[in-house]
Amino acid sequence: MRILLDESLPRKLGFLLAGHYVRTVQQIGLSGLDNVKLLAAASVDFDVLITGDQNMESQQNQVYLSMGVIVLLAPSNKLESFLPLVPELLRTLDGFTPNTFTVLPM
Repeated sequence: MRILLDESLPRKLGFLLAGHYVRTVQQIGLSGLDNVKLLAAASVDFDVLITGDQNMESQQNQVYLSMGVIVLLAPSNKLESFLPLVPELLRTLDGFTPNTFTVLPM
């Protein structure tokens, strides 16, 4: 799966997603875009955006998603906060349905 990590997540999280093609928003030059523009630009090359932005769902209409979105809910943006979510994230990615919105809580 082609995964884009939002700038709200630690870059090192991508190394834990073995078996997937992972890039960060910074690596592909899309830093600073609002969510609508980010999804539009990223949907050309990626299957799913993984973000920590808890406002993503309220800002997006699921009907118009052209790529999937997974929101990781953690107490901070430090890598250690996301580590407990990695096993569930990998399971979610294995069975991920395109054009869906998923929230993974702690």
